[in-house]
Amino acid sequence: MAYRSPYPDITVPNIDLFEQVFSHAHPRPGAIAMADGLTGRTISYESLLEQIRQTAAGLAARGIGKGDVVSLWSPNVPEWPVVFFAVVKLGAIVHASNPVSTPEELSFQLKDGDAKMLFTVSALVDKAKAAIQESGKTIELFTIDETPGVPTLASLAIDQDPPAVTIDPANDLCVLPYSSGTTGLPKGVMLTHRNLVAQLHQIDSIESVETPALLGVLPFFHIYGMVILVMHGLMRGSTIVTMPKFEFEPFLKVLQDWPIVTAHIVPPIVVGLGKHPAVDNYKFPHLRFLFSGAAPLGPELTDAVEKRLNVKIRQGYGMTEASPATHYTVAGFERSGTAGRLMPSIEMRMISPETGKDVPSGEPGEVWVRGPNVMKGYLNNPEATARTVDADGWLHTGDIGIADDDGYLTVVDRLKELIKVKGFQVAPAELESLLLKHPQIADVAVIPVADEHSGEVPKAIVVKRDSLTAEDVIAYLKPKVAHYKCVKHVAFVDAIPKSPSGKILRRVLVERERTS
Repeated sequence: MAYRSPYPDITVPNIDLFEQVFSHAHPRPGAIAMADGLTGRTISYESLLEQIRQTAAGLAARGIGKGDVVSLWSPNVPEWPVVFFAVVKLGAIVHASNPVSTPEELSFQLKDGDAKMLFTVSALVDKAKAAIQESGKTIELFTIDETPGVPTLASLAIDQDPPAVTIDPANDLCVLPYSSGTTGLPKGVMLTHRNLVAQLHQIDSIESVETPALLGVLPFFHIYGMVILVMHGLMRGSTIVTMPKFEFEPFLKVLQDWPIVTAHIVPPIVVGLGKHPAVDNYKFPHLRFLFSGAAPLGPELTDAVEKRLNVKIRQGYGMTEASPATHYTVAGFERSGTAGRLMPSIEMRMISPETGKDVPSGEPGEVWVRGPNVMKGYLNNPEATARTVDADGWLHTGDIGIADDDGYLTVVDRLKELIKVKGFQVAPAELESLLLKHPQIADVAVIPVADEHSGEVPKAIVVKRDSLTAEDVIAYLKPKVAHYKCVKHVAFVDAIPKSPSGKILRRVLVERERTS
């Protein structure tokens, strides 16, 4: 039994992403494209397009062409889309990575993706240099802002048109974000121009709410911020107000001062809006909707925030491998606690993990989806691709959900092993492999535990050889991973439960945690 979208199918035009975004953008003359929410610095649409043109010409002069990978390792700044779309315009591929990654984490992606160039900001230069050195590759380094001794984005620009390039939208890659998928270590998600053009049409065909300004607090490196804010926002002619990091009161001020009708956020921010006393010090005259994604949001919190702010909360669901959204709540059709219904041209099956058969509506099953926005595959990893996208094109999400008779999806659990910390993916296997290098750790498993502020955090279940404290375990891992991956809790056991084949029985540990 396959569920189909209640909305008419879209027709995906055979065009590249740059044409899709900027041929549809019709902002008024002098309209602001990007604004810094803290300093007020702005870039107009006219200036944005000119900077993209000159940067693309400069990149081409440095040898960047179709199929080359350029890494963009930066917090949200107004120039972020300058670099992004200059690369896209040349038919090259953008690799976007989390700015809180360690040099070791970044170096793996640079090497795996065969990056030729890296753009960052001055605050990250030393880490960027360390990552490049560790990758063992020759990678040119540029900073978006001014940094002594490092060439800048501005110095790269050439006042001429970049070379014309022919792009095959269905096959040519456009973006290479890294995701842990349903399990395991991070993998490069190959998204084509057609994947992203399809997603933009899917959103635009059902999103009726005007977006004069958008709050750029979701990180642009993450597929949610990249597509929903940067791509769709610019396509709509919106002003994107950037915040380099989330700070609660500056966030509230931007929400108050700019004409933001819909604020795209994640559940931890919703928690703050429901509980933080500072919210009462601000007014939000334009705000009508909060749109939450990246992790489920329950009906109790939803109802409390809606009453406090006099807004409606809409949710969506998806994953990086789906560019990202497969489900979307249309304004006026909110159903508390659900992620909405299938977007246009997407099908869904709900499959029993035990039997492999479709389950009836109202029964839990693994969410499978299929549509033009589903990735081409994982870079350099055909085995992982085959495990995630089957021969019939169904993307096995690894999430357990329930679809009601009207097709509204509620995500209730994860078949996959990933831990979601403030919407970011944390792969237990990655942390386990690092912890096993500690001479006093004989065996280890990492599981998610509930956390009021982050949704979930990692907990290490450790079999120790000698005297070892929880503080030792936490301190050992801390410098090796991004802060959101850090283990927050530790427990010691005599043995880790495993299957006959040696696979960690993580669900057994999770059940023990829930009942303890």
